[in-house]
Amino acid sequence: MASTLLVAPLYHFMGFTNVNWAESVDDKKSTGGYIVFLGTIPVSWKSEKQRTVARSSTEAEYKALGDGTVEVLWLCYLLTYLCFSPSSVTTIWCDNLGATYLSA
Repeated sequence: MASTLLVAPLYHFMGFTNVNWAESVDDKKSTGGYIVFLGTIPVSWKSEKQRTVARSSTEAEYKALGDGTVEVLWLCYLLTYLCFSPSSVTTIWCDNLGATYLSA
């Protein structure tokens, strides 16, 4: 009798963040957001006006990176609680060089 071994698929998170700096004409607040993928499937996303006014695009992007990082950490903890550990380090992409340097 042959036995089969079930191998769990690889769980890899990847996040993307972006901001429209000072987009709101009324109060100059930025609109930021993120999307988190588990493999190729989007599992979490959010877009909202930031709570404070950013003085630069780097500051606005850095705030969005923070929000995206918190979401990824929560999802990693959730998967770990469910006994499915993420397979590798999570990558979070940002299109602002200054915010990337601040977060490194």
